Amino acid sequence: MTRLQQLQRREFLRRASAVSVAGVASPWALNLAAIGEAAAATQPGDYKALVCVFLYGGNDYGNTVVPYDSASYQAYATIRQSLATPREQLAATALTPSVPLPGGRQLALAPQLTKLKPIFDAGKLGVLLNVGTLVQPTTLAQYKAQSVPLPPKLFSHNDQQSVWQASNPEGATSGWGGRIGDQFLASNGNATFSCVNVSGNAVFMSGQQAVQYQMSTNGAVAINGISRPLFGSQACADALRGLITAPRTHWMEQELNRVLSRSIGAQSAVASALSSLPALKTSFDTANSLAMQLQMVARMIAARQALGAARQVFFVSLGGFDLHDFLLAQHPGLLSSMGDALSSFYNATVELGVANQVTAFTASDFGRTLSSNGDGSDHGWGSHHFVLGGAVQGGRFWGQLPVVAVNGPDDVGQGRLLPSTAVDQLGATLARWMGVSASELPRVMPQIGNYSLKDLGLFA
Repeated sequence: MTRLQQLQRREFLRRASAVSVAGVASPWALNLAAIGEAAAATQPGDYKALVCVFLYGGNDYGNTVVPYDSASYQAYATIRQSLATPREQLAATALTPSVPLPGGRQLALAPQLTKLKPIFDAGKLGVLLNVGTLVQPTTLAQYKAQSVPLPPKLFSHNDQQSVWQASNPEGATSGWGGRIGDQFLASNGNATFSCVNVSGNAVFMSGQQAVQYQMSTNGAVAINGISRPLFGSQACADALRGLITAPRTHWMEQELNRVLSRSIGAQSAVASALSSLPALKTSFDTANSLAMQLQMVARMIAARQALGAARQVFFVSLGGFDLHDFLLAQHPGLLSSMGDALSSFYNATVELGVANQVTAFTASDFGRTLSSNGDGSDHGWGSHHFVLGGAVQGGRFWGQLPVVAVNGPDDVGQGRLLPSTAVDQLGATLARWMGVSASELPRVMPQIGNYSLKDLGLFA
């Protein structure tokens, strides 16, 4: 092989995850990106899973975790005007954290998140306050003076989704979920299932070596042409299988057929593993798309030994949060879907006996403005997010509680929160819980060196 061919081959392999641009329209293409099995075997009981629940569109923090003490609620209601949740509706979800908030302040979950309150009260769910994309710790004065680097294209959906998921703007080729997966490829008996996406495609799940394995809520996505008779002919299906798996002399054809062969093997392994599982006793709402994604995650976790998995990262998502209009009409339903799905998922991990080994967290493009535009809220920056799981030291709030004000000390305008906690700090904390060493942490979160606080205290 010539030097040019070697370089071309390495570039082809490096860009294997580029098939992810095919998106939901071609889910089978993502399955082709499965990488080779690692040599190390998994150890029984040595398992951890991280689950990213991404809320596409920018979730409205103001009506998700709501000020409840009298003074803060009055400030919130005055700013939000017609968007404010009536205070009497918050009594059942008012939170009593194990570590009281300063100044006697109180917060409540949205009324639609009632199923999450028992998990909070049990100390298995907490709220991370005012987290968002940053390059380094940034004060309001520095932001106004533009004296420190800021995330590119603030308030832009595509770019902030990418910065949240990858610590880089749109066009990034790897995300921190995939980079966590990179660290554990050799820990999994089958590295194909290190990063599993049940939502379509997300840069969060692409690593430097790890490639996201895409599934549907029904299971592995088969290649239709070989999974059943092609044009009514089994002979045609067999011929196609031969064409796409046979050894080739050209290195590009050989690589394509190699990943196709492993994709076929992965589909067979998933189908076999899932079919042998007993049905979950925990109920999931079949009309709730997020719940069905999380049900599949739970089933994959249940099949972890059959699939040779010791460390896994999962991705699920719910869209529709870009509510410039109709916030009161649509946001409550979205929150209900999220809360019900997370509750069912946590209960399923308890049923499976893995609650202490599974951590889920929410994320979103950005928060939104606290001020109302009349019928909705506009693009913001920092937001509040949930972290839940048996290992979580929950029942409390982490981070700094922002002042409820427009143009206040935590606000860059219209109630857009200047994040006091960086996504990089959250990612580093989760990566360390998964088992990433301190020396390898910069490979997962390249900007973590800008922060003195690298562990947010989410776990004991």
